Amino acid sequence: MTWAATDAPLDTEPVLVTGSRLPELRAASTYSVGVIDADTATFERSARTFPDVLREEPSVMLQRTGNAQASPYIRGFTGFRTLLLIDGIRLNNSVFRDGPNQYWGTVDVLAIERTEVVRGPGAVLHGPDSIGGTVQAITASRSGAGEPTADGRALYRYASAEDSHIGRLEGGADSGDISVSLGGSIKRFGDVRGGSVVGVQPRTGYEEQDIDGKIQWRLKPGMELILAHQTVDQDDAWRTHSTVQGLAWQGTRPGSNLTRILDQDRSLTYVQWKATDLAPWLASAHASLSHQRQAEAEDRVRASRVRERQGFDVQTLGSFLTLESPSPVGRWVYGGDFYHDWVDTRLRRYNPDGSLALVDIQGPVADDASYDLAGVFAEDRIPLGSRVELSVGGRYTFAAARSDRVKSPLNGTRMSVDRSWNAAVGHLRGIGAINDGRTWHWIAGVSQSFRAPNLSDLTRFDIAEAGQLETPATQLSPEHFLTTEGGLRWTPSRVQAEATYYRTFLSDYIVRTPTGGVVNGLAEVTKRNAGQGWIQGVEVSGRVDLGHGFSLRGSTSWQEGELDSYPTSAPILVTEPVSRLMPWTGSLALRWEEPSRRRWWAEVLAFAAARQDRLASADKADTERIPPGGTPGYDVYTVRGGWRVNDRLGIALAVENLADRDYRVHGSGINEPGRNVWVTAECRF
Repeated sequence: MTWAATDAPLDTEPVLVTGSRLPELRAASTYSVGVIDADTATFERSARTFPDVLREEPSVMLQRTGNAQASPYIRGFTGFRTLLLIDGIRLNNSVFRDGPNQYWGTVDVLAIERTEVVRGPGAVLHGPDSIGGTVQAITASRSGAGEPTADGRALYRYASAEDSHIGRLEGGADSGDISVSLGGSIKRFGDVRGGSVVGVQPRTGYEEQDIDGKIQWRLKPGMELILAHQTVDQDDAWRTHSTVQGLAWQGTRPGSNLTRILDQDRSLTYVQWKATDLAPWLASAHASLSHQRQAEAEDRVRASRVRERQGFDVQTLGSFLTLESPSPVGRWVYGGDFYHDWVDTRLRRYNPDGSLALVDIQGPVADDASYDLAGVFAEDRIPLGSRVELSVGGRYTFAAARSDRVKSPLNGTRMSVDRSWNAAVGHLRGIGAINDGRTWHWIAGVSQSFRAPNLSDLTRFDIAEAGQLETPATQLSPEHFLTTEGGLRWTPSRVQAEATYYRTFLSDYIVRTPTGGVVNGLAEVTKRNAGQGWIQGVEVSGRVDLGHGFSLRGSTSWQEGELDSYPTSAPILVTEPVSRLMPWTGSLALRWEEPSRRRWWAEVLAFAAARQDRLASADKADTERIPPGGTPGYDVYTVRGGWRVNDRLGIALAVENLADRDYRVHGSGINEPGRNVWVTAECRF
């Protein structure tokens, strides 16, 4: 439970839906969770991208390959081993990579009403990929209460360290039975200025445009039909670290590409039906049908001046059904989900004179491919007396990958893949009161997770790390995980805190392994089920009301892990640290808020991370992002505050990185901003 994740009054208790797929009080969750509302995320903390919302969460490390390419590591996992949901719909698809990727950035943070973070595995209820954690972005909805209304909101944000301008305009109307909302965002990011020594980091700016809309029909009390659409378009987002314009910092070296520019866009359209109190045996139902499209285009000019244009287009048809019924001993949550991907990819290579040299068999992954993911699940929440509740659940998953346009790493000819897998996983979790006042609780759980290889695992033919080319590995097997965790939660009225220990065991872990070969002048690596190991950690967070409007919150996280694998082409088993683990990280914030009208607030935040010098072979080889010997530690300080002039107008101001330090998050390709002054103004009408 992440009490540090919200600045709501201590006498209120957020409700979340991600942990159990049904509304429940955060204090009753058997998971370690966090809830960040829109006012905290985009006004008080002024998150400029969706991943930035998670920056102050325990056990979350926000790696940043580029300014538009942030990827959260949750309990040591990122990429396709963490799951992102948008209104219950999976963003993850079969093209997601295992390492840091930029796809979470295709969610417009300004359109999100609430973000829920569940740390730890959620595979039973949410399916594969939910290993490190599950994050759900819940878009804004209208309540439909009272007389017909119409209103709107305008928001503007400026930040000096990147000379960025962000604007949002939205409006809506409510007749009581029908609500309509429409919004749009425009974002222009300049080049990021690092600390006092680094200065401006070239080619780190980009542009983004977003549109979203939602219609809600209240068919009758307790029943609602929702139609929604959202689209995000990002242009000219460089992966600067892999180009000659990359930053040389603390021993890192720039890449060799002359340019490497990415455009990406995503659109999601869905219809959902929600109902409660349908029958004595059916307490609630939630059904969804969705279509999502995610596209990426990359323009790269190598040192030889050979130009490559590649990309992919993934269209996903998705559906889910969640039902709630009483059970003989508790409450059932059960249902199923199905997702089908159609994947088209491309790669064209041009000579230095601009003439076409090659139209390849596939792009970064297999062309003309499909991927199916289906599952059924059930969980029973069982009260044992008045103090203990257990959660017993299981899921069966089926996955299949097909394509006949895969490039052979042996001779470059066309080959095919047609594989399927299935598995059953389960969990046993619990929460119980320790004392009569119900202020102390224990939480504990044992959870299995399963992840079948996706198209990126099986068929990727693209750049891996610096100087490496990943080639297809069509015979991979699934990964398996087992997580044990336990903790204490303290929830009196003035003090709230939680401490959790977890340990995840990795089996048949899919890792990149050098082959000893050379392809297109680059060292060849391929995927193998070569990894066996573990990750463990401790996370502590809390908040205390000091009185007279003052409160203190803080968190700290520690992780370590080891992996048995084959880091070279030699058949020699090596035990080494898990790649890109979060170093010790902590934060502490002192806040004051006007006690009476709560119009004024101010906050001082300290954020620190230790040096990370426990490096895997892959970390040592990534000389464009990780300095020799490890990433230096840092401590940065922020002052921020705001004034709610009235119910319609608010202004927030902050100075981040007061000392103008040069620093970067472990594994990142760019440094974080130096001294940064931002201002956010919000007007409701």
